Amino acid sequence: MKQKRTFKENVSMILRGYRIIYRIAPRYVRWNIAAAVFGLFAPYFSLYMSSLVINELAVSRDMGRLLLLAGITVGGLFLLNLINRLIVGRRNVYGSDSWNQDALFYLKQENKMQYAHLENPEVILLHEKIYAAKNATGGGLPILFWNINTLISSVGNIIFSISLTITLFVSHVDGGPAGFLGFVNSPYSVGAVVLLIAVNAVIAIVATNQETRKVTAAWQSLASVNSRYSAFNKIWGNDAYIFNMHRIVRREEAKLRRPPYISQAQKYKLRYGTLRTIWNHVMTAALFVYVAAKAYLGAFGIGNFVLYRGTIAKFVEGVAGIAEVMGRLMQNNETLADVFHFLDLPDSQYHGTLSVEKRDDIDYEIEFRDVGFRYPRSDTWALRHVSLKFKVGERMAIVGMNGSGKTTLIKLLCRLYDPTEGKILLNGIDITRYRYDEYMRLFSVVFQDYKLFSFTIAQNVSAQLADDREEVLSCLARAGLSERIHEMKKGADTALGRDYENDGIDISGGEAQKIAIARALYKKAPFIILDEPTAALDPLAEAEVYSRFNEIAENKTAIYISHRLSSCRFCDRIVVFHNGELIQSGTHDTLVSEENGKYYELWHAQAQYYTE
Repeated sequence: MKQKRTFKENVSMILRGYRIIYRIAPRYVRWNIAAAVFGLFAPYFSLYMSSLVINELAVSRDMGRLLLLAGITVGGLFLLNLINRLIVGRRNVYGSDSWNQDALFYLKQENKMQYAHLENPEVILLHEKIYAAKNATGGGLPILFWNINTLISSVGNIIFSISLTITLFVSHVDGGPAGFLGFVNSPYSVGAVVLLIAVNAVIAIVATNQETRKVTAAWQSLASVNSRYSAFNKIWGNDAYIFNMHRIVRREEAKLRRPPYISQAQKYKLRYGTLRTIWNHVMTAALFVYVAAKAYLGAFGIGNFVLYRGTIAKFVEGVAGIAEVMGRLMQNNETLADVFHFLDLPDSQYHGTLSVEKRDDIDYEIEFRDVGFRYPRSDTWALRHVSLKFKVGERMAIVGMNGSGKTTLIKLLCRLYDPTEGKILLNGIDITRYRYDEYMRLFSVVFQDYKLFSFTIAQNVSAQLADDREEVLSCLARAGLSERIHEMKKGADTALGRDYENDGIDISGGEAQKIAIARALYKKAPFIILDEPTAALDPLAEAEVYSRFNEIAENKTAIYISHRLSSCRFCDRIVVFHNGELIQSGTHDTLVSEENGKYYELWHAQAQYYTE
């Protein structure tokens, strides 16, 4: 729902938006302002010099003075246009990347954001809303980028034209005629001109506001069509050929090519644009009549008439421009409000000040003490009354059915979330009291939904621009990728995918998972956590990882999550979760002998497919 704001509040939001884009692209903003300001000089210089030339022709006709004025005009315009061209060129260099800089700005904000916000459906929806407005109409910060030049130029046109036309309004003829010419010659005519300008400005603002509001609504409707159109592009593949779906896909796709929203948007632009144009011409014509009448009365010469006529046209252009821009920016405040809401999301996570002790013996013990957790806006406990210790150098497996709380436990352990109740202790101290960044260095995690990037393999492993190459190769070898790396022409410098490098390669899911494991090893954290680390591996590769698991984990505390219970037998301890509660703990042999236990049930449910 649209929120009503005062003019002051709207201006305050716009100014905050410009402060943000100055942080995003300061050089572009500076050069854009310079281009807008310097671009004003040439037309006004031309008008002023033309008036001097015409006055000289009308009065003394001194050839030497005429040649001097002509030379100054030509030389001055050449110099001004040359400098302006250079400034515009620099502006365009920095402005060409403003769209990407805007996207990078949001990415940086997300990187600093509390993890809980990134999984919050309301925040996700807010994020998608901001990007939909940006991609559909340039709403949000991009509109501020695009309107800097028009805003500065419009303000400059008003200032320059007023400074050059002050003599127009103060000049009059003593003992002038009555009637219309008498009114023009009186001070009251100045008030009439100001009133006319104010009416035109109000009409321009209202028309632009209505146009922007309706066009934005039309394009936002088109945003949903764009997402459906993208969906067709994604499914247009093997299935369309195998099931001969070409006709039905083309028919539905054709519907999306003819949405009414585009024509509606163009109608709104035509309607309100025509209204603005008519009133601009009405005001221009009225002011021209005013100037012509004063010239007829003899208040100034023909050269000044040319000057005033040109500056009035620029003045009308400035008033219309600033009215349109302000209307557009004030309407854009609806999207800016979403942007500010996203940027102002509170960080409710407590950040401690204690440093985590660096220990060569990695003697760290973590304890869950009666921990419970509910996800935001959920009444269901994801974990409840969990008490568990992670011992130094231990190999622990966490098992359970989907939704039993295994991954939630790991997110709490890594402090992506804080417990709803209970405490998590590191060497007897609540983990919230430690510095967050230092606590996070304790963990290397391979999540089930891990991500690799279109960088080199070495960069994916080290997560750094500069890496320890020997350590990278060692970690890749321990993860089982040594032979595959040697086969590659560029070795560990081979790029994944072709987003940045034409000679990048595509790798299998199993190879990707091994790179993710190598990345976890490279961090050299005392705790290594593997969430379904062999899910994408073939049986032989899986057996290889299991057989070398102790070598992979070395002396670290290793926590292993899996649905395949056969892969848990090598662990020192297995803990079983069910419906968010820790219900069993022990070795494989102990748990499989408890016939009434959940582990026994899960083990035999899987074993039957291999024994029949």
